[in-house]
Amino acid sequence: MLEDHQATTVEVPGQQSAGVPWPSGYPGGYAVVDVETTGLAPDDRIVSAAVYRLTARGEVEDHWYTPVNPERDPGPTWIHGLTSAMLADAPLFGQIAEEFARRLEGRVLVAHNAVFDWKMIAREYARADRVAPVEQRLCTIQLSKALRLPLANHRLETLAAHFGVEQRRAHHALDDARVLAEAFRPSLQQAARLRLPLPLLTCLPVTDWPQTASGAAGAAAGGRSGGGTAWRPGWRASKRRPPCPYPNPGRYEPGGRLVQGMRVAFSGDTSVDRELLEDQAFEAGLHIAGSVSRLTSLLVTNDPQAPTSKVAKARAYGTPVLDEAAFTHLLREVAPAPEV
Repeated sequence: MLEDHQATTVEVPGQQSAGVPWPSGYPGGYAVVDVETTGLAPDDRIVSAAVYRLTARGEVEDHWYTPVNPERDPGPTWIHGLTSAMLADAPLFGQIAEEFARRLEGRVLVAHNAVFDWKMIAREYARADRVAPVEQRLCTIQLSKALRLPLANHRLETLAAHFGVEQRRAHHALDDARVLAEAFRPSLQQAARLRLPLPLLTCLPVTDWPQTASGAAGAAAGGRSGGGTAWRPGWRASKRRPPCPYPNPGRYEPGGRLVQGMRVAFSGDTSVDRELLEDQAFEAGLHIAGSVSRLTSLLVTNDPQAPTSKVAKARAYGTPVLDEAAFTHLLREVAPAPEV
């Protein structure tokens, strides 16, 4: 088992290529990334990071892991397992930024709920007065949807089980990155066989970030998500979906889990296609609300200061607010509806 107090790099011998005819427009290499953090808010910090570098065909070149001193409370230690004592002698992000960048440079960043990992990484580089050398990202949730994989949900463990990948230490950045790398390779090769265009998204650098306290309450009070897409006025028809089969358990509790049956509303632009994001939420057992009322459990918006009726009502009702990155991260582990 790797020690949590030192950066670790491991070279991996070359692997046999699958012999799949390869689309000429596919990227030349990938960096499969996982970061563990102090929380989900825009001003939260990274406590550990791992990168698996892959070839153009998804074969592992090497992997690297480091804990990171977040210069604050490490947050949910019961999830990532890293305590203040364990991180006391870990390097600061600025001290590992160059090595991290070397492993990202020239590659597509691959992650599960990639918008979350990307924004956390981009904000850390902004704090260090640098820009992460990433131009594109690929979300494995979107790829599995494009491949129409028969998954019960889009949790990492479900994707891993589909491809027979063993999870050894969930929520440890290195093991999560390994699991994702092993599941991404057959996904990539299947996409190549189908000549499927990869769901690549542009990574825009973050130029500012909130300095307020963490949490949804801070966002509701006006904390702005750095690097979020600017709000544009417009109207979109709501997709007709079957009724949510679960009762509304009430409001989302900041720092807690989403629960099946929660009423979730969306406002403004999202980096992931809105309909896809709503589909993911619906499949996880959430109720997609077209408006905000006193019964709304949560509002998801990348711009909590936008002049929209949903944002105004959320502020008036005290409805919890999360940005897209935090919300997609929480979608990985939605709690089952309480038994009636």
